Amino acid sequence: MRMVFKVAGALLEREEDVQLIARQIAELARAGHELLVVHGGGRIFTSTLARMGITSRFVNGLRVTDRETRDAAVMVFAGLLSKKLSAAISLAGQPAVGVSAADATCFLAEPMQLDGLEGGLGFVGYLTEVNVDFLRSLWREGIVPVASSMGLGADGQLYNINADHMAAAAAEFIGAERLIFLTDVAGVLDEGKVLRAVRGEEIEELIRRNKVSGGMVLKLEAAKRALAGGVTEVRIVGGTQPRALLAAAGGIRCPGTRVLPIMRPSAKAAHGAAQ
Repeated sequence: MRMVFKVAGALLEREEDVQLIARQIAELARAGHELLVVHGGGRIFTSTLARMGITSRFVNGLRVTDRETRDAAVMVFAGLLSKKLSAAISLAGQPAVGVSAADATCFLAEPMQLDGLEGGLGFVGYLTEVNVDFLRSLWREGIVPVASSMGLGADGQLYNINADHMAAAAAEFIGAERLIFLTDVAGVLDEGKVLRAVRGEEIEELIRRNKVSGGMVLKLEAAKRALAGGVTEVRIVGGTQPRALLAAAGGIRCPGTRVLPIMRPSAKAAHGAAQ
C-alpha cells in the first residue's frame, strides 16, 4: 500500500517521540508498503529564527518568508530535521534518506499569492508536481524518502510550503491510498473528547464555533483536499501513543479522528432512505 505520513514538528522535539515514530515507519516499510514521510517543524524553526534575530510574521497561518527566512528554512527543514528523522528510521532498521525539492527536482512549486497583502508572502509556495519516478526508484531499493516541506520553482528558487498542505498535495500526486497526520494531540478534539470521525461538510461549522483552530484548521482543510483528490482514507492521530501509526496504517481499531469526504446530495438521499 502507498501511504503518506505527515509528522508534526512538535513530535521531533523529544528524542523518545522520534524513536517511537521511526520504529513504526521502519516496521511498515519492511512489510512492503511504499511510504513518503513529510515533516513539519514550525516551533523549532521559529526558535531558530529568534536566535538569529529574525522576527516571524504569519498571515492566515502561513509564515511570511523573505530570502533570509527562506535560507534559514532550508537549513532547518532540509538539513537538521530531515536528517534527524531519516537517521532515526535508518537506525531502526530500514534505510531512509532525506529528500528536498533540490534533489532530482523531486517537488516542484509555484509562488503563492495572497490578495491584499502588500509584497506577498515572499518565498512561500504550493506544490504543483512530484517526481514520482524518483520516489519509485527509492521504494524499489527499500528506501524511505523523508521530505522537507519545500518546492522548487521555475525560477530556480526554493519555496517554503506548509507541511500539512504539502502532505495532502503529495498524497494526491503519488496516488496514495492513505494519508495520516501524526500530531501532538490525540485527534480532533471537541471539549477534550476525541471525535472519532469528522465529515467534510462539518469542518466549517467546527471552525465557526471555535471548536478547532490554528494548525488543526490547516490539517482539516488539507484532509478535504486529499479526499477530493482521490486519497481513500485520511486520519489525524496522536503520534505519542504507542503503535498509533501502525494501527492507523492498518485500518483496524484505529485511534484518532477519521476525516470523511463531503457527502454529495445523492448520497445523502440514499443514506436517509436507508435509515
